[in-house]
Amino acid sequence: MPPILQVNSQVKKQSKLSKPVNSLAIIIVTLGLTYAPIPGLQKKIIIVSGTELQEPLQQLEAKFEQANPNIKLELKFQGSQELVNNYLDQKNDFQPTILIPANGEILTELSDRLRTTNNSEPFYNSPQPLAKTILVGIAWPERGKVLFPNGRFQWPRLEQAMQASSWEKIGGASNWGSFDFVTTDPTRSNSGQLTLNLWTQSKLAGTINSNSFNNPSIQTLFSLIKKSVYQPPRSTDILLQEFIVKGPNEADVATVYESVALYRWQQSAASKGKPYQIYYLDPSIETTATAVIVRRNVDAGTAKAARQFLDFLTQPEQQAVFVQHGFRPVNNNVDLKTVQNSPWNQNIPGAEIKPSMQILSPPDSKTTTEIQRQWERAN
Repeated sequence: MPPILQVNSQVKKQSKLSKPVNSLAIIIVTLGLTYAPIPGLQKKIIIVSGTELQEPLQQLEAKFEQANPNIKLELKFQGSQELVNNYLDQKNDFQPTILIPANGEILTELSDRLRTTNNSEPFYNSPQPLAKTILVGIAWPERGKVLFPNGRFQWPRLEQAMQASSWEKIGGASNWGSFDFVTTDPTRSNSGQLTLNLWTQSKLAGTINSNSFNNPSIQTLFSLIKKSVYQPPRSTDILLQEFIVKGPNEADVATVYESVALYRWQQSAASKGKPYQIYYLDPSIETTATAVIVRRNVDAGTAKAARQFLDFLTQPEQQAVFVQHGFRPVNNNVDLKTVQNSPWNQNIPGAEIKPSMQILSPPDSKTTTEIQRQWERAN
């Protein structure tokens, strides 16, 4: 075969071989464009949540992003009061899209304060409940039996123990040392605010309002608590992790959310051998982690993507994840007992599906503001 014809033949063969390869490359590129995020079109959603939701939200983050590749989530965690204050004062080095404090009443406070400065609607949506819990007490078993001999949490007994300052003076063993109560910082955390609200109500034996905190007996109580609670943690989950690590003699009794108490109970069992006991308060306060999409520096397209995420969180499959982390669902189609790995099926001491107690609404914004003011003034 002449050289020129031989070259032409080789070119034709290479051309025929390259066609399937080119077709395959086109298919791969097409699929990539279909399922991969398109540069410039991917929406970034920054969620700032109370720390009590940290683990369930982190678990759900990857699942949502896999189903919605054009939406990127970025999670931030702060104390519930802290996240509102940081947003109001623009102290963050990022622009939040969604705020999720532990208590919907905190969002009412935020809305009122934003309206006074901007005179416009601060949120894209009505506050959306995501998960519920209640305030409970916890104590190491031996110490709980001494402090609460009838098996029921009692604020007066707690106050007596703090006044006595040592276990020996209230019937405990001499080697138990000082009495150590723990709660969160009420200027940064919702659970600290709920604790002081319920304690004040017990002290005054009746309904309270923002003026109740001017009572001299309440001011004395706040001073006692502030002196006894050294460097209160900024959030409830941080408190409980420290409570478990410190153990008896450094942390004896605490007020926390039922959710974190249930979820971290196994951790306390592994760490201390004798896990803590849960005590239901009567009355107690139900608090609902509630989300809003903020308007400041958030465009309509990003807000639409944020709505997809919030709708995702209220579906039964995701609500079951919240249950596994000790929360009570806002979706009535989810049952506490039938959820796989539900903490209500683990025989946790003191845990009840339907505890017999009075459930109160969270304090209003005027009351929480007064709680914070009195705490800062106490010495």
